[in-house]
Amino acid sequence: MTSSEGVDDDKRSTLRRFAALGATAPVAGLSETASADTGESDARDAISGYLSTTPGAHFSKIRDDLQLGTGETQHHLRQLEEQGAIERYRDGDYKRFVPADRFDEFEKRTLGYLRRDTPRGMLIELLLSSDSTAGDLADALEVSAPTVSKYAGELEEAGLLSREDGYAVERPETVLVLVVRHADSFGDRARRLARNADQFVAYEG
Repeated sequence: MTSSEGVDDDKRSTLRRFAALGATAPVAGLSETASADTGESDARDAISGYLSTTPGAHFSKIRDDLQLGTGETQHHLRQLEEQGAIERYRDGDYKRFVPADRFDEFEKRTLGYLRRDTPRGMLIELLLSSDSTAGDLADALEVSAPTVSKYAGELEEAGLLSREDGYAVERPETVLVLVVRHADSFGDRARRLARNADQFVAYEG
């Protein structure tokens, strides 16, 4: 059984780990006005650092990964928004958050789908092999063909996928950069792609 002190220590360790990243972000100055006794500086810098590595995260994921309370998370997100440090956007039933002024509308839509397991898997598989069929995707992701078809329709509607001649990722260079840059937050499949990303980038002299 974990003691409350152990839980608090774990929470402090998590906050400090992400706060170290947040300290280099534009919102670091907020810590000067936050109360050290209440831990607002650590929590706010931690959210900033977390969103720099996990852009497009939704409210519940931020709260749970940083081990914050619901009200506490709402408070700090609202403060960061008012300071112009982060922005929120609606993605279906989710409220997602990103650092302010870093992503255009296409990138924010892409991040939303990259935060979903099956759409992320589909996009990554298509980046790896642009001639993958619906059956190939279903086999690679161990999902049904109807599931692939469902998400393909959503991705097409969102402007991330073309189905005119097979499946093709729209703006593949942009999608690849987002996957590679934030691979650690997208799981093993993304990390494998990131390790070999140079094979998918064409340079023109």
